[in-house]
Amino acid sequence: MIEDMEEKYDGIITYKICEVAMRADVNKETVRYYEERELIPQPDRRRSGYRIFTQRHIDQIKFIKRAQQLGFTLKEIKELLELRVDEKTSCSKIKEEARQKYQDVAQKINDLQRIKETLADLIDSCSEDGPIGDCPILEALEGNSETGRQLRR
Repeated sequence: MIEDMEEKYDGIITYKICEVAMRADVNKETVRYYEERELIPQPDRRRSGYRIFTQRHIDQIKFIKRAQQLGFTLKEIKELLELRVDEKTSCSKIKEEARQKYQDVAQKINDLQRIKETLADLIDSCSEDGPIGDCPILEALEGNSETGRQLRR
């Protein structure tokens, strides 16, 4: 079996986990986590127990990090990776996934804009001069809460 492993990786550059982490600009725990979540291929192991990583692992980790920067969750990234290796997948399916992520991001931006406007209104409504019992920010956060009214008395 060891001879088979040597044969399998003959002429292929292999890496230890610390080298993969460094080349992919992540930490070792991230590599292990991606392995546990099956986001990267299960690496073979040397007789010593060390994992045998290749450039494919590094490239896939970089793919994951770039997808995360675009807002994809690890679950969504796993789906993309599965689609990527499925011969039946068309580019239109990937485009649809990206379109859905775009819509999700657009909705989040709208939600954040609404929150920003609400916060600006609350800040503008506060004169800073009144007693805490008359604080419009606290009133808005507490709603119709009896507890909040009692605390501000």
